[in-house]
Amino acid sequence: MSAPPAVMRLDPDVLRDRLLEATGTVRIERARITGPLALDGTEIKALVRFEECEFEGPVGLEAASVPALTITRSRLPGLRAPTARFGGRVDLRGTTIDGALDLVHAHIGGGLRLDGARLVRPGGVALEAGGLVMRGGVFCEGGFVSEGLVGFPGAQLPGGLWMRGALITVGEPDRIAFDGDNLTASTLRLSQGFRADGRVRLRGARIEDLLTFNGAELLGPDRTLMCVGARAEALDLRFAVAPRGRVNLRNAHFTRIQDAPRTWPPSLGLDGLTYDWLETTAPRRRDDVANRLAWLRRDEGYCPQPYEQLGLNYRRLGHDDEARRVLLHRQRRRRATLGAASRLWGYLLDATVGYGYRPWLAGLWLALLTAVGCGVFATHRPVPNKPGEGPPFHALVYTLDLLVPIGGFGQRDAWHWDGTGPQTLAYALVVVGWVLTTAVVAGVTRTLSRG
Repeated sequence: MSAPPAVMRLDPDVLRDRLLEATGTVRIERARITGPLALDGTEIKALVRFEECEFEGPVGLEAASVPALTITRSRLPGLRAPTARFGGRVDLRGTTIDGALDLVHAHIGGGLRLDGARLVRPGGVALEAGGLVMRGGVFCEGGFVSEGLVGFPGAQLPGGLWMRGALITVGEPDRIAFDGDNLTASTLRLSQGFRADGRVRLRGARIEDLLTFNGAELLGPDRTLMCVGARAEALDLRFAVAPRGRVNLRNAHFTRIQDAPRTWPPSLGLDGLTYDWLETTAPRRRDDVANRLAWLRRDEGYCPQPYEQLGLNYRRLGHDDEARRVLLHRQRRRRATLGAASRLWGYLLDATVGYGYRPWLAGLWLALLTAVGCGVFATHRPVPNKPGEGPPFHALVYTLDLLVPIGGFGQRDAWHWDGTGPQTLAYALVVVGWVLTTAVVAGVTRTLSRG
């Protein structure tokens, strides 16, 4: 936004002397400051207000002390205030800054207002606020636009950072548009129309309440959003449209997570992510589990922890069947990473006992094989080992004696076969019984050890 035509010209040196001598409030409207305004290291006692002014040179406030600063609906080629101290708020609403806004390690006793401001520094850092310490909030709303990186690394923002509807453009989508590494804030709202055509980075950020991207568009094609090691009470990932790149949540923790399958990114980083509550994605639990398993598959490679965490989430809700289903799919995905022999054993465990998470499968196999054995042995009678001795032949008991490798019912050792057909079936039942028992023991052991 350009300032209206100025009606007064001010020499920067004269203005500097006026600011240093004044007390109370210095208010300047519709003026043109004809050169750089150098106030580095100074102590200003007056409240400073510029409205609808145009600066021909940058404003320098490095290490300066100012009760409060207002530059609204104005235009200036840069504002440098690293390590400056402002007793009250800094108000830059509606102002266009054709250069850097430098607030590195500054202290602001009130809020920072950038609503409707436009920062223009293509290819560079438009807002540099690393280590900024606030007492109030930072507001970049009401049509805020930045043509250049916006950075708050390590900033302390107890009043929150509000960027609803803001636009950040950096020209190249693989570059960083927003840098919030290690910032601390009460809330961070990159939402409700927020748009960034580069990457958003929040590594190690600490958000006391809500971190939200609800209604946001992240247009970076590669590492769209990086929240590695971030912490927040609540995370809202209900984007306006699905991000095109990767959303990395590795080693992060959020008490609550809200998202929507329609805006899941094509790639997710979930290893080490922990949460206490995860939003349901479908009315039916069966559909919700299917959606969440598809969510986990968007993580590249195999990592057991995301499956353990999702299973824990279902167990915490009392949904044990859903938890077992998740852990079963964990084993199936792990199987794809193993060698041929291990994969074969995995298929056997899966088919017989579902890796221990479906032990009832063993009962089905036992019932099926028992029925087959009874059918065959009822029509083909074996020969007694010692005629006139031993228990009478019983097809059901004989079949169970073959299938159960431990203990015995006295049938298997009392009878033998003359024909090869029934004898082959008997041997097969013995082998299958051992395999089935081994699979049950291995599956149950694996389940109990949660390996």
